[in-house]
Amino acid sequence: MSDVSRETFPTDDPQFESASHVINRIFKDSPESEVGASITEEINRIDKLASQTFERPQSTRFLAVANQKGGVGKTTSSVNLAAALAEAGMNVLVLDMDPQGNASTALGAQHDSQTLSLYDVIEGRASIAEALQVCPDFENLDVVPSTIDLSGAELEISSLENRVYLLRDQLRAYLESSEKKYDYVIIDCPPSLGLLVLNSLCAVHEVVIPIQAEYYALEGLGQLLRTIQLVQKSMNRELVISAILITMYDKRTLLSHEVYEEVGQHYASLLLETTIPRAVRIAEAPSFAQSVIAYDPRGMGAIAYREAALEINKKSTHIFTLLDRLKKEQ
Repeated sequence: MSDVSRETFPTDDPQFESASHVINRIFKDSPESEVGASITEEINRIDKLASQTFERPQSTRFLAVANQKGGVGKTTSSVNLAAALAEAGMNVLVLDMDPQGNASTALGAQHDSQTLSLYDVIEGRASIAEALQVCPDFENLDVVPSTIDLSGAELEISSLENRVYLLRDQLRAYLESSEKKYDYVIIDCPPSLGLLVLNSLCAVHEVVIPIQAEYYALEGLGQLLRTIQLVQKSMNRELVISAILITMYDKRTLLSHEVYEEVGQHYASLLLETTIPRAVRIAEAPSFAQSVIAYDPRGMGAIAYREAALEINKKSTHIFTLLDRLKKEQ
């Protein structure tokens, strides 16, 4: 695959937010005492993004976005990271492994009971190619949707010998036969630590962990890390944690700063510099069957997810070096 670089969003793009837009938005959304600092910060972030480029990875990167605690922005991060990468020209495949189907909704995919879904793929009744849909907002973003039927899959596959490798095997078969070459495969995991999550972790090389900027969100991190370590030792030796992303971050509160610093003290090499703010538009976007990247491309939420996607993208060389080392150690 050729090495292609694309700008995040060029200055002549109609979606690029001018300084006047930034100023008007910040005056509307922020207390007057914070306006001066906010304007400078936002303009600097936009200028930085406009000058950065996404690099196409040397081969497909497989990521699972996982956290067993609900309400931490897991699905929101899955769909918006995928949309940001697709917007930058990457070919992206999203697998919705959460029976709630929220990622399917946000990416505009049909997922009623009559739709072929990841449930049919795992059960062996359909291939990924048959269940695949294209996101209406980005033609290079494909989605395999989820339906509520997937909630019963754990019980149905529990007695199978290869029960933790069903998704991996289906994904491999699809990628080997597909003419389309993906730069990223992103799996949105359910908020649990059951067989669906184990299938996801066995099908990828990387885990991205979103953490809400609250102390309760930190309590389950240890359990998640132990589960990932278990998978690394016994099921998928080519699995690494590639990023921790702080979500629902409110820069006005001491708590958000403390949570970020606490995570940084223990996982400095994994913690992304970018934080995802609390933003109404991020929450609104799924109700319009869109990612915030498509719904509010000039907003703070979209800018933050573009930054996070860029950080993850720039880890490619490091990740492939690490994976090569793990292969040699086996």
